[in-house]
Amino acid sequence: MRALKILALLVLAALLVPYVLTPFYRAGHPVSTLMVWRRLTGAPVSRQWIDLQAMSPYLPRAVVGAEDAHFCKHQGIDFGALREAINNAKEGEGMRGASTITQQVAKNLFLWQGASYVRKALEFPLALWIDAMLPKQRILEIYLNIAELGPSGQFGAEAGSNFAFGHSAANLSPREAALLASILPNPHIRNARLPGPGVRRLAGTYMARAQAVTTCWGENRGF
Repeated sequence: MRALKILALLVLAALLVPYVLTPFYRAGHPVSTLMVWRRLTGAPVSRQWIDLQAMSPYLPRAVVGAEDAHFCKHQGIDFGALREAINNAKEGEGMRGASTITQQVAKNLFLWQGASYVRKALEFPLALWIDAMLPKQRILEIYLNIAELGPSGQFGAEAGSNFAFGHSAANLSPREAALLASILPNPHIRNARLPGPGVRRLAGTYMARAQAVTTCWGENRGF
C-alpha cells in the first residue's frame, strides 16, 4: 500500500512539473522533449535560437496560416476546429486538423510524439494553461524555435532555413517561408530544399493564407 502511495505521488509530481515550469518559459531558450531524446541517444540535433522579431515576418504569418488560422483568437484550443475534426473522423476521414500551435508547444515541450488518447488528454489542459501563462508572441516564438524543420535533426526556423535555403530565417522570402510551413508536421517526408509538386501546391496555398492572417504578435517590418 505504501509503495502505491509513493507511486501515486511520483505520478502526480510528474504531471505537475509542466504547470510549474511554464511561467519560467517567458524567457530563455527552451528545448523540446524530442531534442532531449535525440541528444540522449546520440542522434544529431541542430538548433540556433532566433527571436521572433529577428525572423522574416513572412514566416510566422505562413506558419499561422498553415497550422492554426485562429491562433490569435482562441485560448489554446480551437474548439470549432476540434468539432469539425471529430465530425470528419466520424465520417471516416481521419482525426486531423484540430491541433493548435499552443497544443503543439505543449506536446513538444512536455509530452511525447505519436498519436495517443492519453497524450491528448494531458495536452488539452496544458495548452489552456500555456495560453493563460504566456503571451501569444512568446508561444509562437517558442514554437518556431522547437518545431522539427529538417530531415536530420534540424529544429527551429534558423536551422531549418539554413538547411533548406542556405541563409538565415531573417531573410526568408514569402515563398521560402511558405515552403518551410508546408513541411510541417513531417519534414522527413516533405522537403523544402527540393520541394515536390505537393509541397509546392501547399506553399502556394499558404502564401495566399498568410496575407489574410490577423497578427497578434507584432512584426519587425512591413509585410
